[in-house]
Amino acid sequence: MIVTRTPFRVTLGGGGTDLPSYYSQHGGFIFAMGLDKFMYVMVNRPVIGRKIRLHYSQAETVDRVDDLRHELAREALKAHGIEDAFEVASIADLPAGTGLGSSSCYLIGLLNALHHDRRDYVPLQTLAEEACHIELDVLNEGIGKQDQYMATYGGLTVLDIARDGKVNVRQLAPSSSDIAEFVAHTHIYYTGTERDAREVLADQNQAMQRKDSVDHARVADSLHRIKDLGHRILEAVETSNFDRWGQLLDEHWQAKKKLSNKITFSRVDEIYDDVRQRFEVLGGKIIGAGGGGFLMLYCGRQHAALERYMADRGMPRMHYTIEPEGTKVVAQIGHGFPAATQPFADAVRESA
Repeated sequence: MIVTRTPFRVTLGGGGTDLPSYYSQHGGFIFAMGLDKFMYVMVNRPVIGRKIRLHYSQAETVDRVDDLRHELAREALKAHGIEDAFEVASIADLPAGTGLGSSSCYLIGLLNALHHDRRDYVPLQTLAEEACHIELDVLNEGIGKQDQYMATYGGLTVLDIARDGKVNVRQLAPSSSDIAEFVAHTHIYYTGTERDAREVLADQNQAMQRKDSVDHARVADSLHRIKDLGHRILEAVETSNFDRWGQLLDEHWQAKKKLSNKITFSRVDEIYDDVRQRFEVLGGKIIGAGGGGFLMLYCGRQHAALERYMADRGMPRMHYTIEPEGTKVVAQIGHGFPAATQPFADAVRESA
């Protein structure tokens, strides 16, 4: 059995410019952070039986990989020549459909496990591009490249995306005091609403692909603005000017809402306006494509009061820190691998 651990991510700046419909014309820019909240993927070659077994929110048992309904698992297993006698299971710290890149976390974690199963160790960039190929080229998903790269690299990471799709990766190395200050002021709250990112991104993609569309200029201008803000947000964080980051977060949110009427909803807008007035919140946004999931707010001082206010409205605070690493193998048990010593591996062994 092989167990991988892959971090979820939060986009800080440039969200939406990582989609091919935009970066193929203008180049993309993403600044994001990995969270210490994880997707765990376990793979195993059973001793007896030839079935393919998949365990996620549902369970599948099939004779052939092609019969799997789970598209990401199906294409990943096919790409690695798995035809039968294989098991994949996954568990996660956070629910899917909340804007933190869970689908790509699953795929990256699975691909990482499959490479280790074959003793075929590849560079991180190769792993990220393999996932991009499956999601963007094979499955034709209307998504971008940031989720795959952030799941692979974690940390505070900058992605410069060329028009040909090549991604240049740069990782920041902030001090522990800067990380603590950033995390203390940048709150994350769960809205209790889930959504499909593809539905939210469809409007943006269609507008960018159809230059004759009445929405093209509006969406393109908003994305240009978002990319410029991404660079400015990066500068604010690199110079430890976190109040400036909070102000730019509001500008980013105003530009993002112009991409689609599915980005936000009235309850979030009402709460956002209220906390801005009552608790000195400088800025905020729905994390990810929008439409639900988590709300990020930058709060200057009244942290406890803001947290109580949000809890009273059914939006609990998620406490987190920045995860410096991307996907990794945390346990390898049996089939020629050395015995695992990590506590998580012990838990997996007991539950198997």
